[in-house]
Amino acid sequence: MLLKYYLLATCLVSLLTFGVYGWDKRQAVKQGQRVPETRLHLLSLLGGWPGALLAQHYFRHKNRKASFQIVFWLIGSVQAALLIAWLAR
Repeated sequence: MLLKYYLLATCLVSLLTFGVYGWDKRQAVKQGQRVPETRLHLLSLLGGWPGALLAQHYFRHKNRKASFQIVFWLIGSVQAALLIAWLAR
C-alpha cells in the first residue's frame, strides 16, 4: 500500500518537475526570469527526477551543462539506491 502512495507522489512531483523545466526552457529562449538550478535540483530530490530526466531530453534543456548533470545524476542515483534498498527489505 505504501508503494502505491510512493509511486503516485513520484508521478505527481515528476509532472510538476517536467512543467517547471518546460517553463525554464521557455524563459531561457525569451531571456526572461529563470528558475534557479537549486530549485530544479530540489524538485528532483523530492522525487521528480524521472520527470526531470524526461524534460531534459524532451526540451533539450540542462542536458549539456556538466556541473548541473553531476548533481542531477547524483540525486537520481541516491533516489534509485534508496528505492532498491526499500524494496529489498
